[in-house]
Amino acid sequence: MKYEGTVYRPPSEARSLIIQVTIGCSHNKCTFCSMYKDKKFRIRKIDEVFEDLKTARKAYKNVNRIFLADGNALVLKTEKLKQILHKINELFPECQRVGIYSAPKDILRKSLEELIELHRLGLKIAYLGVESGSPNILNFIKKGVTPKDMIEAGKKIIASGIKLSVTLISGLGGRQNWKEHAIESAKVINEIDPHYLALLTLLVHPNTELYRQIQNGEFTLLTPNEVMLETKELIKNLNVTNCIFRSNHASNYLPLAGTLPKDKNLLLKTLNNAVNEKYDYRDELFRSL
Repeated sequence: MKYEGTVYRPPSEARSLIIQVTIGCSHNKCTFCSMYKDKKFRIRKIDEVFEDLKTARKAYKNVNRIFLADGNALVLKTEKLKQILHKINELFPECQRVGIYSAPKDILRKSLEELIELHRLGLKIAYLGVESGSPNILNFIKKGVTPKDMIEAGKKIIASGIKLSVTLISGLGGRQNWKEHAIESAKVINEIDPHYLALLTLLVHPNTELYRQIQNGEFTLLTPNEVMLETKELIKNLNVTNCIFRSNHASNYLPLAGTLPKDKNLLLKTLNNAVNEKYDYRDELFRSL
């Protein structure tokens, strides 16, 4: 197996075989992100990918899940992805699921028929970093897409039969735009109606543009209590059909897990209890509620 640079994967792919089909991220401009900065984006040669798959077959007796990295592996042309999936089916007949990171633009470049074919060949779950539903915040973080793009891409994945796992980032609007971030993000999630919703908390790394903006006073981080209030506002405005919700990443201040809408009231109650225990009357944000 040949891994290049730091390899990232979703928490739910912890036990998956990770295969790099791309190196880095083709966008790599998000102001908050420190991932892939040590790599220049490129698409790996198909022979290299096949060699890794063959090596893994020799090393592992049973592989139930495979994750295709790096940042937005769905950028690959459909024919190349089909070749990779065919090889996975040939070498790992026991594999139950192939997952992939997907960017909105990459999804939108593919036809629904192409995505349906990829699903038929074993692509069972795609991970989409929505980050925020606010057009202002998406523009501020240089995501390169609009909420409309996010919604269209998310719906397209779901229509293909591929499961969709969406990620939002708590605190991404800062103290200036926390409520806009919560409400507008809920609107986008409601429109997409994903199978999974994961909530991470903003962690700022020194080698990012956002870190410099914080140092310059252009952005103010939320406190842990403010993050919980933002999360409460988000969940309060979510109206989805049947979505598994998780906010139990190492970055999160308060672990939350449930299925929406069934567990909505329980999640809000948990957040209320956490906020009440740590209520700070000196905080301007709390006084405004």
